[in-house]
Amino acid sequence: MTLRIGLRREEKILREKRAPLIPSHVRELIASHGLDIGVQSSSGRIFGDEDYRREGAGVEDNLSDCDIIIGLKEIPPSQILPGKVYLFFSHTAKGQPQNMPMLQRLVDQGCTLIDYEKIVDSQGRRMVFFGKQAGLAGMIDSLWALGQRLRLEGIPSPFSRIRQALRYESLVAAKEAVEKAGWDIKNKGLAPGLAPLVCGITGYGHTSQGAQEILELLPVERIKPLDLAGLFKMKNYSASRIYLAVFKEEDMVESRKSSGPFAVQDYYDHPERYRSRLSRSLPYLTLLINCIFWSPQYPKFVTRAALEKMYSGPKPPRLKVIGDISCDINGSIESTVKPTHPQNPVYVFDPKRGKTHDGFKGRGPVVLAVYNLPAEIPLESSVYFSQILKDFVPALAAADFGRDFENCRLPEPLRKAVILFKGRFTPDYLYMRSFVR
Repeated sequence: MTLRIGLRREEKILREKRAPLIPSHVRELIASHGLDIGVQSSSGRIFGDEDYRREGAGVEDNLSDCDIIIGLKEIPPSQILPGKVYLFFSHTAKGQPQNMPMLQRLVDQGCTLIDYEKIVDSQGRRMVFFGKQAGLAGMIDSLWALGQRLRLEGIPSPFSRIRQALRYESLVAAKEAVEKAGWDIKNKGLAPGLAPLVCGITGYGHTSQGAQEILELLPVERIKPLDLAGLFKMKNYSASRIYLAVFKEEDMVESRKSSGPFAVQDYYDHPERYRSRLSRSLPYLTLLINCIFWSPQYPKFVTRAALEKMYSGPKPPRLKVIGDISCDINGSIESTVKPTHPQNPVYVFDPKRGKTHDGFKGRGPVVLAVYNLPAEIPLESSVYFSQILKDFVPALAAADFGRDFENCRLPEPLRKAVILFKGRFTPDYLYMRSFVR
């Protein structure tokens, strides 16, 4: 028997317009696989109820008769229905305190929880994600933040005409605005004192690729991180371009003892043997965009001490904005002490006091740490995500959740992502039992 799929509306964030499956893909799943799909009515979704109804889906107020409920963001505990199979970004695997009541409710209600973040291939690489869209929106917002900071300092720049990604009707319109800024830079140059304007991007994965895609709409010249000091020393730079330095592991950390060649596998196997070297490059950067994965066993890349040293001099440093797209709170970037949201997206971090205040004014870098950046480009994010997710849905609907976990007929990538099975933690997630009662 094929299980009934329900597509829930997003209610955690007021401006959340994304959908995990778009109408045309719902039609494909119904026509090609005979699936029964219900869509919860929503006035805020980027696609209207009629768009789904026209493609053959049932539109209803609640999903109580659905066996599997698919969403995106965390679900309010009061809305979790007993015995259902849920697929969404739960953000529970690290014991995130804000989501423990939801996890407890899922346990108490005997639910099955499948987390997108844990759907990986045979090499452990994530298969369902919004990484590139976070990079796209995050880079647009960071350029906007740079323009606002410079304007506050009385420095004219073409970035002041760029808006937040969510203020554009489409990603195409946002890109056009960035291209116009690029034309000004190429033909009129930057204001005195801004050149060389260097943007550093950490990482080279999907998020970094999205950020680079936006930055390359400007007149960009790539430079190796190790060559930044020479660029400034030789003064062989132009005010009619932006310099981009992409930081890989060897540019960000160094061995505490060995002076030999950098071995990336040794770094991942023994992160405690390494320390950050990114602080040496910070004085050359105007804009730092953080796109790299981080977990607590790895070194901090930007420390409060390094920032305090930079901002303790008589003249303000070059660094104006840190766009922390990865948004690990108290993680790899120690100025990221709290998440922000699109309606209040930035704060200034005072490294001497360790305090923050919202807006652009103050001594310290402007920090942009919006944790749901893909929501700022809902159409493009929904289309991209749905294209990936739709291939998993037929197998999900054909699974037998009446059997035990080992025999429920889920394909391996989905099986690896099952955190709870009928209210019990699966073998890979037994450590999470300490997070609940």
